[in-house]
Amino acid sequence: MKDLTNGSIVRHILAMAPPIMVGMVTIMICQLVDLYFVSGLGDAAVAGVAAAGNAGFLVNGLMQVLGVGGMALIAHAVGRKDRPDANLIFNQAMVLSVLFGLLTLAAGAALSRAYMHAVAADQATIEAGTTYLLWFTPALALQFATQVIGSALRATGIVRPTMLVQAFAVVVNIALAPVLITGWGTGHALGVAGAGLASSIAVVIGVLILLVYFRRVERYVAFNPAQWRPQPRHLKRILNVGLPAGGEFAMMFILMAVVYYVLSDFGAAAQAGFGIGQRVLGLIQMPALAVALAAGPIAGQNVGAANGARVRETFVKAAMIVTIVMVSFMIFAQMKPELLLAGFSNDRETMEIAFLFLRIISLNMVAQGLIFTCSSMFQGLGNTKPVLLSSATRVLTYSLPAIWLSTWPGFRIEHVWYLSLAATTFQAGLSLWLLRREFRKRLTLAQKALEQESSEPIAPLAREPA
Repeated sequence: MKDLTNGSIVRHILAMAPPIMVGMVTIMICQLVDLYFVSGLGDAAVAGVAAAGNAGFLVNGLMQVLGVGGMALIAHAVGRKDRPDANLIFNQAMVLSVLFGLLTLAAGAALSRAYMHAVAADQATIEAGTTYLLWFTPALALQFATQVIGSALRATGIVRPTMLVQAFAVVVNIALAPVLITGWGTGHALGVAGAGLASSIAVVIGVLILLVYFRRVERYVAFNPAQWRPQPRHLKRILNVGLPAGGEFAMMFILMAVVYYVLSDFGAAAQAGFGIGQRVLGLIQMPALAVALAAGPIAGQNVGAANGARVRETFVKAAMIVTIVMVSFMIFAQMKPELLLAGFSNDRETMEIAFLFLRIISLNMVAQGLIFTCSSMFQGLGNTKPVLLSSATRVLTYSLPAIWLSTWPGFRIEHVWYLSLAATTFQAGLSLWLLRREFRKRLTLAQKALEQESSEPIAPLAREPA
């Protein structure tokens, strides 16, 4: 366990962010490798895999329910030096991970084709996406356990083991992808099914390794079968924090589904170009997201320790670092987009759409970085309802105008991206306002609680601007 209530906040962020980033980048690289090898199967295969991958936003929403709820409550317990509560929350979250994993398997088997029918542009794309989802669903189901273990470790300030396991699993996936997709060395090409199967095999291996590490090395939180009986009060604690955060990912799922729906009129090449551009954009945003995620457990432990000034300082330092990172990558995306998109498709129309997408949407990066930071701070504070509110606002301000504009005779694809710029900027401003309000409310309550427990008055917490 690492105490994040003392020491330099910037040093804590910079120590935790690189392993978090490596873990996320390796996962994103895995998705890009799948797209790279699938691209040889044609635009329908690329569009199908990209659209099917969007279903991961919905499953990631369920993962966030457990990951965010567990991380916030465990971090608060660590800050209070309450180890029994940290262990209880961890084991209750593991119970939920099993239930959510089984739910994902059932939903994947029953709803994959219906989902692809709703978002795909043609029958070939529907078939490719459905096949990929059926083989990829086991990977999604198994990641619930990984999410809970990784979040528990992050709450205690430990991030390197999760990163190493994720990196190894991605190496396995990258090694298996060409073998299973194109039949390298075997002569038995599985196509898009091979992409999903490679991911599922890699995740199984990663989960097994992480379980072995956790049982043999981790000491602050541990598996305790006596705490596996569902306890409604503690499950409610996890869900109260986690459900709004999961709703944020559900909002992203709806947002991406609307984009695919609007783009369906432009054909499979448009959906394929968007899928490639979206994944590349996600890759270059990973460093900033890693910094934001590192701020969450730091804020959480200091909330548990009732150190309001340090919570505010965490936000200010994280936001400054995120902004510097996002400006740097935005400039790179504007000046050299061809370096980021090279090699993903030989189709000229697909790549032209990807270039256009990246040039316009990269202007969003500073606003998106602030959204990342605010979201992580709300997680650390243990109140994620404002995150759901800001995400729902973005969905409404984007989706309804996009669908309306798509019915106009002169509707062009760049209108989709310009509308996204406006909606994201609005969400960033709303998130900052909501966080400032939460700081005033939550940290003032924490101070009053401490004053009641102390025999001497505590000096007022400094109200630094958010």
